Amino acid sequence: MKIDDPLDFEGDNDPLLTVRRPAKRKKVIGLDDLVEDYFNSGKDELKASAAKSKGRPKGDNSDDEDRQVRKKEIDFCKFVEECEEKAKAMDPGEDVPQWGQQVFGCQKSPSVLNSTGVENCQLLQSFCGDEQLGFDLEIERGEGFFEGMLINGWLLKLVLLYGSVEDSIASWVLTKLLYSSNKKLQDSASEFWGSLLSLNEDDKPFVNLGYFPSYSILMGAILNYGYLHDAPSTKTCTSEIAVADTSDGGPPQNITAWLRVVSACCKIRKMHAVFSPSEAEDVLVIVISLFLDRRLEGLLLILGDCLNSLISYFNTSEWESSCLIVAESISKRVKMDLNCLRLVDCITGTNDRSKFLRSQLALQLLKNSFGLKVANVERILKSVTSINVKEKECNFFMLYVHIVLMDNLLFSSDAFRNKTAIIDAWRIFLRNCSTHIGCTDWRFYASKVRNKASYLLQGAMLKRPAGSGNIPAK
Repeated sequence: MKIDDPLDFEGDNDPLLTVRRPAKRKKVIGLDDLVEDYFNSGKDELKASAAKSKGRPKGDNSDDEDRQVRKKEIDFCKFVEECEEKAKAMDPGEDVPQWGQQVFGCQKSPSVLNSTGVENCQLLQSFCGDEQLGFDLEIERGEGFFEGMLINGWLLKLVLLYGSVEDSIASWVLTKLLYSSNKKLQDSASEFWGSLLSLNEDDKPFVNLGYFPSYSILMGAILNYGYLHDAPSTKTCTSEIAVADTSDGGPPQNITAWLRVVSACCKIRKMHAVFSPSEAEDVLVIVISLFLDRRLEGLLLILGDCLNSLISYFNTSEWESSCLIVAESISKRVKMDLNCLRLVDCITGTNDRSKFLRSQLALQLLKNSFGLKVANVERILKSVTSINVKEKECNFFMLYVHIVLMDNLLFSSDAFRNKTAIIDAWRIFLRNCSTHIGCTDWRFYASKVRNKASYLLQGAMLKRPAGSGNIPAK
């Protein structure tokens, strides 16, 4: 064996070495082969479809199935449309508007406000002549100087220090309060007049005041704000002298200051009667009607304070007759819908006067609803309780309004607490409403009447006078 010869395991016959397999020849598929395969596959599909069609009746094919499916879809759509129409007929909720009325219309620009000569007032002239101040009051700058003093609080401090206020200053500040578009100036003027109309522990003012806001000035301001005195829900803005910056129909920008000064005027009745009883009645009607404006919902606290101040303004001998006049006036301005319930609910006071006003307002609304000339509680109760909830044409929405008003009439004040016959008849009607209206009654407001009657029935049972028995079955 030579050195250059390969070893035994390096030979070609080594079993560990992989043996190359000969490459397969690719079969050449011609066009004739493809055509033959195509026809053979078509025959197989025809055989399969023929086998499936053996179980079908004659004349049944895919077109017939599509027509049947389409017909079922059309029938189902018609059924859904009929159900929707019936549901709308039973529940026309979209046709009943929510509470809210347009209280303010087109705002007018105030008449030309003549200068009150405030720069010539004796208060500031006396300070100008005092050389010990060490500085000069720049009165010659005009109203801008006085507005700055009012905003910074110096004008109020000077008045309190002096112990009195001149008519020119008081009138000028009131004008700024009612008509200025500057928010800071409005707030400062409100604070100024709030301090002037405040009383100390001895029911005496802190300063001597000879000028007071009057009914004519305050009414002129609210009318310039666009208050719709006659028809708040129908009158539209047609005036050509509307203020440009309030053309968007927003609430008057000075209404907050107006409410505050009215409230302050009512709190000094012991010192000075700003309003006569008839004038106070008009202002009270205006303030209550403001609760219908949804744009004033952010002022509910200020509105409530002004309302309570006006209710407390009347003397004991004046209140009963004035309350009836106010209730009648409001009942003529509002429709029998959710707005009337809104006005009754806005009188939230817990004192006897607020309760009496709420009861009388409900009475006048029910009287107008049933077309009665005289507000007779027994007759109104009979009209309400005669409504049959089982009748197909029963108006549950109006029944809901009547139930809420009737409950306020009977239980807001103590006038009917001991009227056993009236209270028992009312409880029986509430029980019938809560039991005779089924849970599956889909008529509009039927469920609300049932739930409201059940709720009021529980309250009526708690308010039952002593000695009364159980509700008789009916």
